[in-house]
Amino acid sequence: MARKLLKNIKSDNARNWIEAIKKSNLHFNDVNKWVSCFALAVNEENASFGRVVTSPTNGAAGVVPAVLLYYLCFCENNGEKDIIKFILTSGEIGSLFKKGATISAAVGGCQAEIGVSSAMAAGGLTEVMGGSPKQVLMAAEIAMEHHLGLTCDPIGGLVQIPCIERNSMGAIKAITACNLALSSDPDSAVVHFDTIVETMWRTAQDMNSKYKETSEGGLAFQLPVIMPNC
Repeated sequence: MARKLLKNIKSDNARNWIEAIKKSNLHFNDVNKWVSCFALAVNEENASFGRVVTSPTNGAAGVVPAVLLYYLCFCENNGEKDIIKFILTSGEIGSLFKKGATISAAVGGCQAEIGVSSAMAAGGLTEVMGGSPKQVLMAAEIAMEHHLGLTCDPIGGLVQIPCIERNSMGAIKAITACNLALSSDPDSAVVHFDTIVETMWRTAQDMNSKYKETSEGGLAFQLPVIMPNC
């Protein structure tokens, strides 16, 4: 995907690679593909036992870096200073979910992993885009709201299927949530961040155990491991 988007332009280091992306076609479809590419790359690295920082988990590790790279490549930014702000903000949102609910798919289904990571990324992006603290929380709430009830059904116990693609979906939702929050008045919001944290936790408790990283429901049940490469 990256080679196609860059039309086989080669770069010898990360900085040159990012500069090449910035100079590439910036139509919406290509930007959308780049976000997916960023998210998938992190999880491919994870799947190949490479170096991965959980954010908040291994299965959901692609969302936050994908949205951060989206910001660095396609938005005006202050470089490292904004990277720190983004990570601190998204990290604190993840901490609030961990304290008030869960970040474990085994406990809460995929909403607790991809949902939380999308909320983290949405909040971090809103912060560096100049949003107020209320807008940051609003973005995080919006991102989680549209992941509520998401099940975890890894095929054969391997989170690479279907989780790896969910990272790209979570990243896109995070960017959308940020845009909505920046265009809205948080004081008029009907659903608040604390409400969504509690709702996610209640949903997690109500969820059938076979949809919580057990490979006993959903796609895992419909598609048993018949592919030796999985």
